[in-house]
Amino acid sequence: MSTRARQFDAVVRRREQLSAHLVRLTLGLDGFVSTGILDEWVGLVVPGQFQVRYYTVRSCAESELVLDVVVHEVGLVTEWASGDVVGDTVVVTEPKGSFALPDDAAWLMLVGDLTALPAMARIAETVDLPTRIWAQVADDLPDYLPAGADVTWLDDSVSLAEVVAGLDWPDGPGYFWMAGESADMRAIRKHLMRDRTLAASSYDVMGYWRHAAQRQPRAVDPGPIYRQGKAQGLSDEEIWAKYDEARS
Repeated sequence: MSTRARQFDAVVRRREQLSAHLVRLTLGLDGFVSTGILDEWVGLVVPGQFQVRYYTVRSCAESELVLDVVVHEVGLVTEWASGDVVGDTVVVTEPKGSFALPDDAAWLMLVGDLTALPAMARIAETVDLPTRIWAQVADDLPDYLPAGADVTWLDDSVSLAEVVAGLDWPDGPGYFWMAGESADMRAIRKHLMRDRTLAASSYDVMGYWRHAAQRQPRAVDPGPIYRQGKAQGLSDEEIWAKYDEARS
């Protein structure tokens, strides 16, 4: 049995600039089935590239998938998503997720930066529990999170590790979910495990991005060349010869 993740071709139906650093893409695709896990994510491959970038699903219904994509100064997806992308075809991988609310949870705490905002919004609008959110977001997005949530907006000068260390925790069982920069998340996991002594089932902390990540796209995407070569029955050596020819 193949372990390769299933992939879907999707067409960008709509693009909306939500803020200076957040772009909403509505993708049309067939056959995609949500996991139902509230922080599920998919891999996205944009035109002209083969490298995958991962984004949490803001919503999914009726053959439409909504991704709210964080854009920076440079980046594989940034350069593409900053332009007129409506009508473009992208590749989306099958979804995966990790949010696992315990049956006895009486409260929910969510912490994250802009990259975590789509997941936090989806979680908060779905879970029927007292919910507090700490969002480190420089952009002006006052209506992005559901009105019923108790939201504390943080600026970029604040350390999320210090925020978590200073939290007042509710009584009784609950669930803590957080996502952001990977090095920060490692430190916070240690705090939750060693200082708070939380059970592993009562929290989920994920690194969504890395400060040091400087991956650059290749000039020629080898993916289509490799798949076409395999379909033609070529050997790996013959396929990579075609790739080298395409790059020259």
